Amino acid sequence: MQTTPVDADTLARSVVAVPPLARHADLTLNVEENSRMIQHLEAGGIRTLLYGGNANFYNIGMAEYADVLAFLEQAAGADTVVIPSVGPAFGIMMDQAAVLRGTAFPTAMILPAAFAATSAGVTTGVRRFVETSGKPAVLYIKNDGFIDVLEVKQLFDDGLLSVIKYAIVRDETVDDPYLQDLCDSVDPNRIMSGIGEQPAIIHLRDFGLGGFTSGCVCIAPRLSMDMLEALNRDDVDEAERIRAVFEPLEDLRNAHSPIRVLHEAVRLAGIADTGPILPLLSNLDPALHSAVETAATALLEKQVTRLASA
Repeated sequence: MQTTPVDADTLARSVVAVPPLARHADLTLNVEENSRMIQHLEAGGIRTLLYGGNANFYNIGMAEYADVLAFLEQAAGADTVVIPSVGPAFGIMMDQAAVLRGTAFPTAMILPAAFAATSAGVTTGVRRFVETSGKPAVLYIKNDGFIDVLEVKQLFDDGLLSVIKYAIVRDETVDDPYLQDLCDSVDPNRIMSGIGEQPAIIHLRDFGLGGFTSGCVCIAPRLSMDMLEALNRDDVDEAERIRAVFEPLEDLRNAHSPIRVLHEAVRLAGIADTGPILPLLSNLDPALHSAVETAATALLEKQVTRLASA
């Protein structure tokens, strides 16, 4: 596992993959299948793994937290960055911070609280987490009102943040005054678009963000990397062509739950047997499996064709 600081260069060199976490029927960690998934991503050129919402870190318990971190630390390749998550509750975050302090992870993402949070409280929580863990945090901004831009700037100025994951969904991606204010206040190269391939072109081209996260990258990592590389060289037409390839599976995720659809898509495409999803979430309705399998296998076939022509 690579342990150098996570910064703008990290976002520019690799799509930030956000994979699910495979489990056995008894909900214990499935080391073999998670290793298969990591190997698939690395074979496609991915060098940054973020274990957050898709891995259901929202519901992970302290009893297994250290073991999960130990697995991730040893499973990734020597040049792959791994970013685990903490929270979203403050008490859990601080317990996890104490565990993280003894690890080699360069940063960790603070999962966003859906309620029982204020901007000032989030700011204080970030400061306390960094003080206890000894690591800068990835700030995950998912909802309006979560944290004021001025407080984000102060956290950056104080060296408490590595990067930001920005994932507020807008009706029109280009019309986002909050994101523009954020980009005017901090280095946009240290902000990653956090909603997959679909808004990434506008986020990187129009706002100057440094990179993007993806869940569907778990199916077709080489295609997603092709899109990032096209954006890095300002080839928007090629990036748009690739974006459209991911759209059918993304549409299913948006319609039926991004986390649950991806969890099944990885399994149905034959990438890794993800098994049951950790409660309080539940696995996808089997009635939707056929549509998900069709979209996931079609995406995988596009990657196979791309690799065959390389």
